[in-house]
Amino acid sequence: MSEGELAQAGRPTGPTIFDKILDGSIPAKFIHEDDKCVAFMDVAPQAPVHFLVIPRKRIAMIEEAEDGDAELLGHLLLAAKKVAKEQG
Repeated sequence: MSEGELAQAGRPTGPTIFDKILDGSIPAKFIHEDDKCVAFMDVAPQAPVHFLVIPRKRIAMIEEAEDGDAELLGHLLLAAKKVAKEQG
C-alpha cells in the first residue's frame, strides 16, 4: 500500500500521538509505569475515571499483533485492572 492508501485505511505511517507520549515530546503524567506499558489520564475524559494504558512496544493496530504479543496484551489488561482499582 502507498502512504496515501495507508492513511485512508487509518494506518499510521509516522509517529502517533502515543509514540510522542512515550518519547516525551507530548507531556503526560503517568499514573502507572513498568517495563511493558504506561497508563495516563485522558486529557478529555468521557467518564469520571478515564485513563489509557498503552504498550511500550508499538502495535499500531490490533490486527498487527502477533502470537508473541499474547503476554503483552494480557499484561495490558492486568495493568488496566490495577490502575482502575487504584483510581477507584
